Amino acid sequence: MKNYKITLIVLSAFITNIALAQEEIEEIIVTSSYIDQTLSEIENPLHVVSGDDISSSASQSLGESIDDLLGVSSTDFGSGVGQPIIRGMSGNRVKILNNGMVVRDVSGLGADHINDVDLSNIQQIEVVRGPSSLLYSNGSIGGIINVVDNTIAREDFTKPELRIGLESQSVNDGDTHDFSYQNNIGGLNLSLAYKDSQFGNFDIPRGAVIHREEEHHDDGDDEEEDEHEEDMGYLANSDFESESRRVGISKTGEWGYFGLSANKIESLYGIPFHGEGHEEHEGHEEEEHEDERIFSTTDSDVFNLEGAYALNNSLVKRIDYFFRDSDYSLTEQHVEGEEEHEDEHEDEHHSEGPTEFKNDAKEYGAIFDLSNNDFSQKMVINIADEDISIIGEEAFMNPTDNEEKSFGYYISKQFDRFHTDFGIRYDRISRAGSLSHEDHDEHEDEDHDEEGHEEEEHEEEMEYFDRDINNTSLALSLGTEINDYLNLNFGYARVERAPSAVELFMNGPHLATGRFEVGNTKLDSETSNNIDITFEYQNGSFFGEFTYFKNDVDNYIYLRDETEEEHEEHEEHEEEEEEHGDHEGLILANYLQNDAEINGYEFQFGRVIDLERGNLTLSFSRDSVSGEFKDGNNIPRMVPARNMYSISYSENDFELKLNLKDVQEQGNIAEGETKTEGYEMLDLRFNKTYSLNSESDLRISLFANNVLDEVARNHSSFVKDEVPLPGRNYGIKFNYNF
Repeated sequence: MKNYKITLIVLSAFITNIALAQEEIEEIIVTSSYIDQTLSEIENPLHVVSGDDISSSASQSLGESIDDLLGVSSTDFGSGVGQPIIRGMSGNRVKILNNGMVVRDVSGLGADHINDVDLSNIQQIEVVRGPSSLLYSNGSIGGIINVVDNTIAREDFTKPELRIGLESQSVNDGDTHDFSYQNNIGGLNLSLAYKDSQFGNFDIPRGAVIHREEEHHDDGDDEEEDEHEEDMGYLANSDFESESRRVGISKTGEWGYFGLSANKIESLYGIPFHGEGHEEHEGHEEEEHEDERIFSTTDSDVFNLEGAYALNNSLVKRIDYFFRDSDYSLTEQHVEGEEEHEDEHEDEHHSEGPTEFKNDAKEYGAIFDLSNNDFSQKMVINIADEDISIIGEEAFMNPTDNEEKSFGYYISKQFDRFHTDFGIRYDRISRAGSLSHEDHDEHEDEDHDEEGHEEEEHEEEMEYFDRDINNTSLALSLGTEINDYLNLNFGYARVERAPSAVELFMNGPHLATGRFEVGNTKLDSETSNNIDITFEYQNGSFFGEFTYFKNDVDNYIYLRDETEEEHEEHEEHEEEEEEHGDHEGLILANYLQNDAEINGYEFQFGRVIDLERGNLTLSFSRDSVSGEFKDGNNIPRMVPARNMYSISYSENDFELKLNLKDVQEQGNIAEGETKTEGYEMLDLRFNKTYSLNSESDLRISLFANNVLDEVARNHSSFVKDEVPLPGRNYGIKFNYNF
């Protein structure tokens, strides 16, 4: 693999020396949807991925779609599930937004649940930290990821536009088709979007699957079965299909705008790994589950109302307001045998009853623009009510009711020598839930045996909790120009995050992670004290950036697995376990708190070379993050360091891009974890746009991901051994714009 790196470096140097001309780089202005500033004016670390980049790349999960950004990675549970990580922060510490409002799905309830956002026909994806992020979400210790679309148009469409897209991938024999339409009809802006994706089981390199729990078997038959499974060239039960629809209508004018939209997403995806308790492998149970298919279906209905009213008076310049009603459900089911998808919903095929995860939420608020000629300032009021429930065979948490009331303030001002941003947010959060306790009547066991009853009579007691949590977060950033080529940005943030409902009230077997997880109702809010400093360099065609960050987190919440000795002790005293039974043969994992320190760095440097017919861009970047508790132990599932090499060439309507991502071995592991080998992911992309006439064009995109067919695993994944990343993938996309 080192030969590939050497080849890239030599090729870069060679092309640099034969450059025919060098001109000033054309500045590209991108505006953040948050605070109406260009990237050059925002002092917070920020990435913006354009909608064109998403539409010309392979359809992937949200996490995988932005995995190549510095400081951003993904934790996966198969090709359909990829939850983003920002600078080592994952889960509820990273908030996913759509048009500035939190996506209220159930991704926070399990590592096998998708971030249900529609990436078709979007304007951009924004990754934001710092003062401006406090306007839009509470507890965003890691940052926010905002997916921006134009379903509710804020400005009138000037002409009708129709887009049609087709895609085919080799790694999963998948195909996607989508279309969107927007037009101004009778003074009303109408927007429509539709996307349908059908992906089968994805291919993996042979020998990529590891079953560590079966390594100690002495039975020769078991060894043959393990070897056979590892030689499979695909990952069973890793299929994914999704259908999304969006419709929006709006009216605009000098007074502002008003609009409504309805979004619906339905998906079905296989769960390629599902933990089983030890008792379920006794006798012939393993043989009975050999052909079992486990899958999830999701149904998301979101209604949005939003608008803005321009006052232009001396105090309030403009009021933006919004309301969102979300009705989201995810149903996990089991079927025996190889049934067609249309049969999988019939009850007679279920080997176990389904489990339904629901989130019914309402959110509304307003942003008041109080800006004047001296500075920009905004104030936000936000209220959310979220009811979460899990009902069915594998319910591991009782229903919870969550209420949030937030008040935020943001100010930005340009001084003579520097620019400053400041944000503060106060959150009042209420989490109401309960824990179930089973009281077993041990004296009735003999009577039950005589009567032939296998189940033990028991009564269930409920213990109710109502937590009121008050958090205050603030962030400050300062930026200044040291000279004509070098800028300095400094950021400080103190952000508090309330424990989630799962962290508080979880109390049962979570088979997706292979653990019996137990929450802690006494958890305090996490408090993150973050400092980052960034140097940005731009001199003609040369560019560079370096960031160092340090994050001290008090009361860091994490899931701690019991040790092997503790697990064996529980097995020996199964009958003595009163609170949680025998843990059903799973690893017992408790939510605990400990002070932690996370620090790291990111840097990038490169050059843009203007050739005779186009531009060549060469760059090298690296990100690294480490996390330890104050007692010296490592934080579990921390992302490894990465080196990224990039070469891209663009010429009018043509673009060619090559990326090599060198992910290093992760050996800094927590107790109970295993090391994760490094890998090198080589991706290629080719885009060509053909102008058919003055009003239409056709863009053809060819892509090749994991060209080297590397065995790759995300160390941050709970199922890295059983669910490796996809193998070599070739594909083509057509996008017709009229």
